Amino acid sequence: MKFAEAVQFVFSNYATFTGRAGRSEFWYWILFTFLVSIVISILASMITPSLSYVGNLFSLATLMPTIAVAARRMHDIGKSGWWQIVPLYNIYLAVQPSEGANAYGTGPATAPVAA
Repeated sequence: MKFAEAVQFVFSNYATFTGRAGRSEFWYWILFTFLVSIVISILASMITPSLSYVGNLFSLATLMPTIAVAARRMHDIGKSGWWQIVPLYNIYLAVQPSEGANAYGTGPATAPVAA
């Protein structure tokens, strides 16, 4: 899954906690939220510090899809979505390769590919 596809797919599955998410989908989402947060912070500091609320709004808007994609990523390796509340172990699990078919489905969902 490419960067733009992953971001679009996560937004289209805003609060979907079922299914699976591959490593690329999860890590592209994390990269997207990190980069946008950095850009918002730089712009807010350059223009006026009172614009920091925009960063807060972005963080609030991306909180639910971040939790959802993390839960789907845990499902992809055969773990419950609740494992994401264990910070260091969660990072270890997030970098693990996808598992074959498991209790959460046959494989990571992918964005539809245009023919």
